[in-house]
Amino acid sequence: MGTLKILGRASSINVRKVLWTCEELGLPYEREDWGNGFRSTHSPEFLQLNPNAQVPVLIDDAGVLWESNSICRYLTSKVPGQALLPDAPRARALVEQWMDWQATELNPSWGYAFHALVRRNPDYQDPQRIAAGVRAWNDKMALLEQQLAQTGAYVLGDRFTLADIVLGLSVHRWAAAPLEHPHYPAVAAYYERLSQRPGFLLHGRNGEP
Repeated sequence: MGTLKILGRASSINVRKVLWTCEELGLPYEREDWGNGFRSTHSPEFLQLNPNAQVPVLIDDAGVLWESNSICRYLTSKVPGQALLPDAPRARALVEQWMDWQATELNPSWGYAFHALVRRNPDYQDPQRIAAGVRAWNDKMALLEQQLAQTGAYVLGDRFTLADIVLGLSVHRWAAAPLEHPHYPAVAAYYERLSQRPGFLLHGRNGEP
């Protein structure tokens, strides 16, 4: 297996998905800082790798890959017998369903509120939009609360999967944000359960929102 190279700043939530996945799978990698505060993703060099100018980018012997969830899925294929992404079609689809929900439903819900309250971006300071963003974020987290209350452990039951990596980072971002958090006991228990995993402490609950 050739060396994996991951391009992207370690503070990016999408880069952290990939880093945590590597930790869980025991895959060695090299990482280069790209993105805000580092080398520009709009440089010709980077755009040749990812025309979307986004991190992360993965480079290995097979070539270049972008989109964090796709990278995480691909990494599981490098480790025979891994348990993060099942081979059985329905079990795999359920993991991917929650991964896609994180990317298409949960992530967009926090956009305005996160930039306003955490990044303190001056372009995101409309009080009404902040309040609406907080409500939307908490509403999506309520759906996760319902799921975790049913499973009692991880997103899909007793077994930790790739869905827990992408959702665990989102839970950390929500918990770390300076906003009013509803009482979600299943989410709180999940957060502490994830905190028993070294990869989450290294790339998730590590002081970065």
